[in-house]
Amino acid sequence: MLPDDWHLTQDVDDFLARAGDFLRSRPALHNTPLTDIEKLRIRGAAEHDAAASVFGRRESGGEVHAVFYLTPRGRLGLTPLSVEQTDALAAHLAGLGHSPSNVIADHDTAGAFAESWQRHTSAAPVPFWRTHLYRLGTLTPPQPRPEGRGRITGGQDREQVVRWCREFCVDVGEQPSIDLIDAGSWDDSRFGDRHFTFWETPDGTPVSMAAATSVVGGMVRVDPVYTPAPLRGRGYAGAVTVEASRAALAVGATDVVLFTDPDNPTSNALYQRIGYVHVADFAGYKFSCGAPQAG
Repeated sequence: MLPDDWHLTQDVDDFLARAGDFLRSRPALHNTPLTDIEKLRIRGAAEHDAAASVFGRRESGGEVHAVFYLTPRGRLGLTPLSVEQTDALAAHLAGLGHSPSNVIADHDTAGAFAESWQRHTSAAPVPFWRTHLYRLGTLTPPQPRPEGRGRITGGQDREQVVRWCREFCVDVGEQPSIDLIDAGSWDDSRFGDRHFTFWETPDGTPVSMAAATSVVGGMVRVDPVYTPAPLRGRGYAGAVTVEASRAALAVGATDVVLFTDPDNPTSNALYQRIGYVHVADFAGYKFSCGAPQAG
């Protein structure tokens, strides 16, 4: 049974009224729950799926100490939990018949939940995401700066933005986003609500792109950053990331964050040079088979 300090609801507005301050208390660490839950709030899950999202908050002494959310498409997001708390949550979600298709969280919490979920449901966890989280400290433009300028994209750039986002997804193996883009469901993809910046050469040719979320809880996440392969190594990615970061600060963001591939030392070194500081590591697991057994 779920401990009494956990409270579940399908009402996103009620959940945010009670847990919003907790999410906003650590906007960098909570960046993914902030953006995911805000998207669910704005769109309304009923517009896209018959099932509703489930939100949970863990309270003690009248204060929220952790949250989870389970989207209609099966994405389970968690804020940091102890091994014992993670196991209790996994057992209860399985008992209620919930069946997340994947989990994302900080490295330790994600790993602990994946092990617990397999133990309670026999669903084998398969790692699919491993990343470093960085937060902007002092923005430091790269030197030397490549020739050209940054430009906020407009409606006339949509075709190129969509094409480059798809190319990015091919590079990183993000098949669900490719499927949505190919199906013409751009607005349903994770890129549909982003704000895009191009870096252009002096003749106006776009050579690199960075996207950013809207401000949520004082936080903006820069994602993705993409330069076509033939144009890499010329400083364009650093320049466009600085422009997107500067734009985020200009609209009032107090925390500007981004995720990086731990296996790409070039990008990790680049972001540190322009002022980003490592905060934490995150992970994601898919569940390959099995279904929760009630009881």
